Amino acid sequence: MDDRQTTLLTARRILLQRLESLHRSGLQQLPRVEGVSPAPTSPGSRDEVLQAAATPHTPIPSPESRAPSPPAHSLSMPSLTAPYPTNLPTSLADRQNLLETLNTEVRTCTLCRDLACTRKQTVFGVGSAKPRVVFFGEAPGADEDRQGEPFVGRAGQLLTKIIEACGWKRSDVYIMNVLKCRPPDNRNPLPSETDNCRPYFERQFEILRPEYIVCVGTVPAQALLETNESVGKLRGRFHRYRDSTVLVTYHPSYLLRNPSAKKYVWDDMQLLLKHMGLPIPGKSQESGAGGQSS
Repeated sequence: MDDRQTTLLTARRILLQRLESLHRSGLQQLPRVEGVSPAPTSPGSRDEVLQAAATPHTPIPSPESRAPSPPAHSLSMPSLTAPYPTNLPTSLADRQNLLETLNTEVRTCTLCRDLACTRKQTVFGVGSAKPRVVFFGEAPGADEDRQGEPFVGRAGQLLTKIIEACGWKRSDVYIMNVLKCRPPDNRNPLPSETDNCRPYFERQFEILRPEYIVCVGTVPAQALLETNESVGKLRGRFHRYRDSTVLVTYHPSYLLRNPSAKKYVWDDMQLLLKHMGLPIPGKSQESGAGGQSS
């Protein structure tokens, strides 16, 4: 297989993943961009490959048989408040099976060549398959890449303290990241890498259907809410993602560099507990979340 074929197959897979994700979000048709004319096509061109990706089980129709595009006014884009699908199994065992099936797909993913070549293993997620709360982070680090579990390094130890300060155990919640592979040298995820992983983390949320999502850090907050705003502007209030209530706070690694910001995270956790109708733990537990991480 030559480089051109590899590139087209990769583009086909990326597009198919994105279309499947949009379809699960409720999108039925894509809008036409006004003022842009379609590029001329030829047999075997990129446009036909991409069209094949949109309908992988249907032969590509000839130009004469293609139906005209629907008028722009009949199209609609998906909303972040679109509900989760209602046709998914709800039992714990069924959710665990669906997550493992998705995890198997993630393990074989090579869409991000740099990440696939440098990772030791993928890092999918851990915790309850029927969580009330999901903690959503950025990407695996060296410890996570080695152990195959999210948030197990120094930042993970601090996250565990925060979870325990709220009166929970790690097994009571679900913990996952935007990226399933460690970026080299722990650099920030590239936009293309986030796009490649989006169908995976969106599918995780569809299976888990959490009541609350806590985005820890800029990358997960911006990826989930599709915004460019900073954590400082997003925290302290609630947002929506489908049927989930979303809270944004600082990443534990930021707290390790800026211990004074721990008080803001504890303020956010108290806001979450109050919204959930749960009691706020006493001062002894609060100091556990706000103390120094080992």
